Amino acid sequence: MAMEITRSRQSVYLLRAQRTLSYRLYLKAKRIVDLTLATVMVVLAAPVMLLVALAIRLDSPGPVVFKQKRVKGIGPDGEPILFTFYKFRSMVHRADASEHKQFMTDFINGNGKAHKDSNGRSVYKLTADRRVTRVGRILRTSSLDELPQLICVMKGDMSLVGPRPAIPYEVEQYKEWHKRRLMVTPGITGLWQVKGRSSVTFDEMVRWDIEYAEAQSLRMDLGILLRTIPAVLSGKGAA
Repeated sequence: MAMEITRSRQSVYLLRAQRTLSYRLYLKAKRIVDLTLATVMVVLAAPVMLLVALAIRLDSPGPVVFKQKRVKGIGPDGEPILFTFYKFRSMVHRADASEHKQFMTDFINGNGKAHKDSNGRSVYKLTADRRVTRVGRILRTSSLDELPQLICVMKGDMSLVGPRPAIPYEVEQYKEWHKRRLMVTPGITGLWQVKGRSSVTFDEMVRWDIEYAEAQSLRMDLGILLRTIPAVLSGKGAA
């Protein structure tokens, strides 16, 4: 009996070791794919990015690229680990964030109200945001404002696939189980974007993020990337 118990324990330890090794190999492969695809996409998108930068500069005063601190994980002490997040600026320079803070507080706590987008679809998003510029609305609808995040991927702060990176004041509102979405590197696209985007509640979004965190694989990542293309082209859930 004692020998059987010992063998059982050894098999459990071996299984854990195999899973750990498999996960490490997956993370290395994922990083190679991220770096390769992000570099190729930046090169191919360079002419478009230049045109977008020019349009932003001509449309409103302020920097072309919007920088913001976002959360990419939780440290051993429970404090958020931050990184610098890039997007093409789609709002007026130095826009007041108080309205968005209140919206996200309500959204995270289950008190958010769906709004109608330009196509009449119900979305959990600030659709009538007066801070958004004329060019900014086009960038958001087409998701072109996301292109500078490829730099974040190249730096290793983000991945092509993963949960959307949260703003620190959003994480302050999280319930404990919500923080499980911070277990993995944040990404440009993910299950939330291809399944529901802004048309679902915050809890539903978190459940999809957790589902991804617990089941992620290269096959899953590639599947999400392929499904992102029609999701972006349809503009579903975009502002």
